[in-house]
Amino acid sequence: MKKIRFFCEGSQFNQILCAFLISVPMFCYGNSIGWMSPMTLLLQSDKSPKGVPLTDLEISWMASLPYLVCVPGTYLMAAIGDRYGRKLALLIMSGISVAIWVLKLSSMNIWVFITARILAGVIMAGSCVTCPTYIKEISEDNIRGALGCWGALFFTTGSLFAYIICDVCSYNVTLIIFTIIPAVHFVIFLTMPESPSYLIKRGRDEEASKCLEWLRCRSAFDPTIKSEIDYVKKEQKNDEGREQFLLRNILSDKILRRAFQISLVAALSRELCGAVPVLNFAADIFHLASEETGLKLSANQQAMVLGTVQLCGATLASGIVERCGRRPLLFVSSAISGLSMCLLATWFLLQYLHPPAWIPVITLCLCIFCDAAGLMPIAVVIASETFSFKYRGTVLATTMAIASVADFIQLLFFKPLVRAIGIHVSFYFFGMMCLLTAVYVIIMVPETRNRKLEEIYYDLKTKKEKKELENRNTI
Repeated sequence: MKKIRFFCEGSQFNQILCAFLISVPMFCYGNSIGWMSPMTLLLQSDKSPKGVPLTDLEISWMASLPYLVCVPGTYLMAAIGDRYGRKLALLIMSGISVAIWVLKLSSMNIWVFITARILAGVIMAGSCVTCPTYIKEISEDNIRGALGCWGALFFTTGSLFAYIICDVCSYNVTLIIFTIIPAVHFVIFLTMPESPSYLIKRGRDEEASKCLEWLRCRSAFDPTIKSEIDYVKKEQKNDEGREQFLLRNILSDKILRRAFQISLVAALSRELCGAVPVLNFAADIFHLASEETGLKLSANQQAMVLGTVQLCGATLASGIVERCGRRPLLFVSSAISGLSMCLLATWFLLQYLHPPAWIPVITLCLCIFCDAAGLMPIAVVIASETFSFKYRGTVLATTMAIASVADFIQLLFFKPLVRAIGIHVSFYFFGMMCLLTAVYVIIMVPETRNRKLEEIYYDLKTKKEKKELENRNTI
């Protein structure tokens, strides 16, 4: 990076700027997911720009394909990031984002739409793996949690932006706007630095030093630059000499296995909190509420309301995560989600008593708010903070792949299960999963805020292991 400094020594502006640009592909991912909601109505109407309305089967494939592609996609993006650098992986994401919208502009063929949705799955994978990893590796400890939560913030902003743009602009104008954003981002991001951890891993210490000088707004002679490089080298040296099959390393090491278990539970808690099925029932819930209140919203207006709730939750998470910590935020969001799901289940169970119609609307918004404020961002932050450079990409890829499979199964079987056992049973299940997650957080999850790996791993040791370590140190 050029040594141009407009801010005082030690300013964090460059880290914030870099993290902002790293998060833009997640905004584009939000555009891709948000686009489906309003465009489904248009593409299945008599006014479809295709000329012929799309069938339910075609729409179903378009909606579910990204979740399937995300499973292998997470490993692909992790491999690209580890081998060729986080910066290249992010540029690939922006390039694919441009391709998605260019494809939709160029043809109305259903296979073109399906191809575009397959590419959206790759963006989804990069958003789960590349972006949080990159942000963690360019950030100082005291802001990495807040910046790490930007993934959820940018995704929800992108979704809400898509709802609004699709409502006020024509089909082609919408696609052109969505094309311009990643194209401009691709050009601007060429000026950003590579991850210092990646450069050190490749033996490019001088480049890593220059990157850190720019990111930390410090001179080349500042001792904090050298100490940070030394710490990353030490962290990477501890991982040397192990097998290349990283998952085997993780599962065979007690501490790494416990850290992986925590990351996996955090990732699955987001999928099992009930946010996905609740969104599927959002239209029914809003309809029931409108009968009592008289306030009727279109499908797109409902999406805007839910998008605004998600955005508020993600904004809150970004603002308080460095003050309250990861553990309390995950516990509170899990507990409130669990209680709201149980209340929603009870409402459905007691419908014959005609309970107030505002109850499901409130519980719906609470669940979505908690998902965006804690479960969605904190799962990624914890996974990125509890592993070194060598394992970080693989762990995020594996946990997000498993979470994507859970999402796909949930979307596929939720409605048949509801018909078979009743919707209240399903929501009680989600509520119990959230409450069990809250208990698990209290018992098993260590705080990771402003802490080094060795401090986190020390907390993961059992009392017996800690005592043995203390005895060895006193000898």
